[in-house]
Amino acid sequence: MVAAIAAIVLVNSPLSWSYEALLGTPVALKIGSFVLNKPLLLWINDGLMAIFFFQVGLEIKRELVEGRLSSWKRAALPGIAALGGMIVPALIYLSLNWGNPETMRGWAIPSATDIAFAVGALALLGSRVPTSLKVFLLALAVLDDLGAIIIIAFFYTDGLSLGAGALALLALGALIGLNRLGVTRFLPYLVVGVVMWVCVLKSGVHATIAGVAMAMTIPMRESEAGQAPLLHHLETRLGPWVAFGIMPLFAFANAGLSLAGLTLSSLLEPVPLGIALGLFFGKQIGIFGAAWVSTRLGICSLPPGTTLAQLHGVAILGGIGFTMSLFIGTLAFVDPAYAGALRIGVLSGSILSGIAGYALLRFAAPAERRQPRVVGRAARAQPQPHGAMPRGRLEPQPRMEHAVRAASRD
Repeated sequence: MVAAIAAIVLVNSPLSWSYEALLGTPVALKIGSFVLNKPLLLWINDGLMAIFFFQVGLEIKRELVEGRLSSWKRAALPGIAALGGMIVPALIYLSLNWGNPETMRGWAIPSATDIAFAVGALALLGSRVPTSLKVFLLALAVLDDLGAIIIIAFFYTDGLSLGAGALALLALGALIGLNRLGVTRFLPYLVVGVVMWVCVLKSGVHATIAGVAMAMTIPMRESEAGQAPLLHHLETRLGPWVAFGIMPLFAFANAGLSLAGLTLSSLLEPVPLGIALGLFFGKQIGIFGAAWVSTRLGICSLPPGTTLAQLHGVAILGGIGFTMSLFIGTLAFVDPAYAGALRIGVLSGSILSGIAGYALLRFAAPAERRQPRVVGRAARAQPQPHGAMPRGRLEPQPRMEHAVRAASRD
């Protein structure tokens, strides 16, 4: 969020020219007669985001094989909720943009959830939110990412090149072969994966799909030396780079919103209004509605220790689309004329969802029981456990101690 705010400030300052100049800087990769020349913005969106989706793919594979999605019983409720959370926002957006083929391409923008921001908002509540609800949101976000990957592959792919596509499939076959042969070193996967990324980029399919496909071939078996599985190692090592490097850089490159000429009428245009309403209303209606119906029908049950109000709060947090919605928007709208409308809709819908979801969960969650601290004469007058140190005068327990400890555990 800091990176997005920095982009908005820069775009609306006298140095706004430097923002466009930086992102338009040509960057070339040349190997012999092969040349790949793109502006810096596309290297971020096609290259660095492929690494992000590689990390997402690692997480999806781990969850499917041994995690929260490894059985129908575990995956049913978040799966049904994620499906509802993708369908309803898309319908709201389409209802406001029906009849305009160009703007209708943005139907999937409000269907996305930014897992980092949603889970981060939940972590601020600390122990006021049951662990089972955090697990539900993580599983929901993982499945939502999987849905976004499928949408990108099938609906935002234009001008397919069969030759490049065939080479990409050969590279994918080589990666599968490495897995089947028991290769547990990363370098061979990296070399073949880069070749596949270039082929996918040239094929017309968005290059981020190469990251997901490569992740699915990374082995989860232990190495011959008894070391941790390669997938677990990569997921742990990549996590900080993605969270604190790639995602802030992507947000900075794509959130630069000019406020010049921004009026109330511009907020009510079909594209920004459809995105904002889809994220704020569509997500909570779709997620909560699908989960409620499935529990009423006996298909699933609520996470242990969770109330419907808390489930509703998490459903609202699902409307924090931010980076994922911005990314899908860059694929949906090639015309830069829609860049401002995209950013207005995503930022307003995401901010509203974050504030409302946090407020509802804080109100719905049971208050923590805090024990006052007593020291001095009052402490000596009270029985103390063996080895306990006397405490000071009456002080309330700091609120943020619990939130910080919970966030560190998560």
